[in-house]
Amino acid sequence: MLQGSSVFGYERPLVIRVSFSSCVLGTVCLPLLGLITCVFISSTFHYEDSTGTHCQVPNYLPSISASISLSPECHIWRFCIGLHSAPRFLLAFTYFKFYKARFASKFPESPLTCLSLAFSISENLGLLLLTYVSSSETYFVHKEGFVLFIISSIIYMLITCRLWKAIKKYSLNPEDAKSHHWKVRFLFLNVSCCAFAGFFYWKHNMYCESGSYTFFALFEYLLVFSNMAFHVTAVWDFKSREVMVISSSEDKDF
Repeated sequence: MLQGSSVFGYERPLVIRVSFSSCVLGTVCLPLLGLITCVFISSTFHYEDSTGTHCQVPNYLPSISASISLSPECHIWRFCIGLHSAPRFLLAFTYFKFYKARFASKFPESPLTCLSLAFSISENLGLLLLTYVSSSETYFVHKEGFVLFIISSIIYMLITCRLWKAIKKYSLNPEDAKSHHWKVRFLFLNVSCCAFAGFFYWKHNMYCESGSYTFFALFEYLLVFSNMAFHVTAVWDFKSREVMVISSSEDKDF
């Protein structure tokens, strides 16, 4: 929605209104489409390079790290993550202000609010780090970025579920109960996928069994998809809110 007009040579501010739900969906769709595109291109055009392992055993799916380290996949992934990072930080601070207003002096919710913001920012920074430093460039830095992303995201989701449990307890809004319901389930799915991915990654490196790295890649996809699904629940949390972009430039006729 656009608003703006000119009165006596002065331009009123141009106001762009976007529903928060649309902003959230657009933010999540960027990495989702980017990941699907990268995996598809890697599997179709760079199959041998993206599925090869140090063990030289059969592997049928490219891992995310392998997919986003090739070209043009790395450029597509970096574009999508870079474009979606600003709204992600906006969402983190929006939740922080929402929790602060709700739990001004309550314990342990008030300190958990600050931790929620810290781990949300840490999750985003870890994602940016593993995105812009590929495994083929500096493996150690890429690995640390991935570990930071995983640990921060799980802790953030745990804290969020705890806060929404308190919100649901005193809320009469069915959307709050629905949001908490799905947050808990996506958290459980995320932790389960993380455990399975870790197991198959360890199994692959220890025994070099055929197919182990394929299962690792599969559960890695599900891990990322469940993380995205968790963040989509913000649609219910801020259903009636809008994001406004205001241009305050003025032009005068002489």
